[in-house]
Amino acid sequence: MHIVSCPSCGAEVRFKSHAAVMAVCEFCRATLLKDADAVKNLGTMSSVLEDYSPIQVGTSGVAGGRHFTVVGRIQLRYDRGLWNEWYVLYDDGSNAWLGDFSGLFTLTSVRAVTLALPGFNAIGVAQTCQIDGERWLASEKRSGECIAGQGELPFRVGEGWRIRVADFRSGPRFLTLDYTDGDVPVVYTGVAVTLAEMRCQLLRDDEQIRASAGKYRGKVDALDCPSCGSTISYLPGVATNLVCPACKAQLDAAGPEARVLAAGDKVARMRTTIEIGAKANIGGSQCTVIGAMICDTDDGETWTQYLLYSTRASFFWLVESVDGWHRADVMSHWPAWHADQADVALADKVEYNKSADYMARVVAAAGAFNWRVQAGDRTRTMEFKYGKTTLAAEVTDEEMTWSRSKPLATDQVMAWFDDPVKKARPPGAPRVPAAPRNAPPVRGAPLSNILFKFFLWLLGLNLIPLLINFGTSALFLLVGLAAIFLPAAFTRIANKDEQ
Repeated sequence: MHIVSCPSCGAEVRFKSHAAVMAVCEFCRATLLKDADAVKNLGTMSSVLEDYSPIQVGTSGVAGGRHFTVVGRIQLRYDRGLWNEWYVLYDDGSNAWLGDFSGLFTLTSVRAVTLALPGFNAIGVAQTCQIDGERWLASEKRSGECIAGQGELPFRVGEGWRIRVADFRSGPRFLTLDYTDGDVPVVYTGVAVTLAEMRCQLLRDDEQIRASAGKYRGKVDALDCPSCGSTISYLPGVATNLVCPACKAQLDAAGPEARVLAAGDKVARMRTTIEIGAKANIGGSQCTVIGAMICDTDDGETWTQYLLYSTRASFFWLVESVDGWHRADVMSHWPAWHADQADVALADKVEYNKSADYMARVVAAAGAFNWRVQAGDRTRTMEFKYGKTTLAAEVTDEEMTWSRSKPLATDQVMAWFDDPVKKARPPGAPRVPAAPRNAPPVRGAPLSNILFKFFLWLLGLNLIPLLINFGTSALFLLVGLAAIFLPAAFTRIANKDEQ
């Protein structure tokens, strides 16, 4: 360990890694460059935007049988959001990067390759690519910039330091081509991981997360829209892309003050079954609905998606449509799928057959999101089904994601949120059909048809008693039919009044 005094404030700065060339003083934010002769002060580095990540400098764990410690981080911004890259030091002196985006984690390290690599501009999202003799699927392509740093880092960075990267997936495996230093990329390979798999210790607890994320702006979970003044609930540091529910202005809350990215038009309040801010205990985790958006297709199908967040889990969606409720989770282990075999996706040794291919459009959005969203956004969606489970691949020009959705009982959803219909939908408001089309269709016969068939069955069953003793049998038959049809009639009247 190399210990030096900060040239700016005199505080002790420790270099744990011999490969580290830069460190950020935790007291005065001075950026220190270590060279052969001295430690130079390069100026002040911006404070990281304290988010809801449980990881911190000092977090430790085990990966591949080797113990590691997190010693630094860079925070990066691209057009659609933010992410963290944590610099990891193994006990044997080697290092790696722990990617952290919205509760999804990847662990990668530098890999030497011998074959030619594709150029940045030649890479297309959702296309297969041969890299060092292996086939990979391009999952993301982005340009970004460093906005802050913390701890030790293996190279010199600063505000405005720009990067160009392309990410690839193959099942749980992950690969990044980093074109930051030129046309010949540096290759990083690794796997998707979870904090539980790595047996991480010294993670931040819920109270530490809430306190640090809230203190950054002096607001815990609400701000006033700079465009119209309405209050917006959000999660500081996590959901930094906001859509004002009142004026639909698109806001960026990734700095000390929210700024308007695009003005919106004042429209009627977006009506949803579950209100933004509703809380539920799901699977033992306290979850909060932080955003909602209504989507449709060119064929007129409409659904609503609710974005939920928990400090101990990644983001997930509750999807409401005319076919019922579904839960959709982003997949960290991707299915085997390739453009030349586009009708089948293989996940967990099960073949899912392609069932739909359509363009989804955002009709309206409100609340907070972990990426930039606005009305009019279009996404190509491909669905693959096996039984009641649906895999959905969503593709834009910059990104491809996979999610897995399963049906939920309406009673279960109502129980989670203590019957949110009564809370969120004002009297007389029409109910909006909701949630994505990746909900499997559930076709049920109308109630009137079922009752009519039951009437015919009951009549046939009582045909002989009617012929023998018509008066008494007819009386009992009429009483039975009234007991069946009258409750259904009252239910229809009540539903019409509610609508």
